[in-house]
Amino acid sequence: MLELRGGLRLQMKNLKFLALLSAVVLMIPLALFAREKNERSVNIPNSIQVSGKTLKPGDYKVEWQPDGSQVQVKFLQYGKAVASARATLKTNDSQVTQDDIQTHKAGANWELTEIDFGHQKEALVFSQS
Repeated sequence: MLELRGGLRLQMKNLKFLALLSAVVLMIPLALFAREKNERSVNIPNSIQVSGKTLKPGDYKVEWQPDGSQVQVKFLQYGKAVASARATLKTNDSQVTQDDIQTHKAGANWELTEIDFGHQKEALVFSQS
């Protein structure tokens, strides 16, 4: 046993547990800081075209990497990349309250033109083909 000031006694097992718990608590902010900031989740309600690929309705993770004045965007579903496209990252003056998917009619298909992310000021603007 280990005796501390004031007569408080801790067993070695409790001391090891306390040390481990402290280490975990100190690592939580590091894990949050390391989180990829260039990603969002979005629900696409209808089939749309992105760079010639069809995205079916569903939930997607959208990731982007800076590439000069534009960004390279990947659409992932169930952990797999299903499409990629170039876009411009813009900052809106105000936050939208929910995701907003903007499209335009191109022949028989609807093409993605913009994604405004809910509760964010960021938006991805896709060039039209």
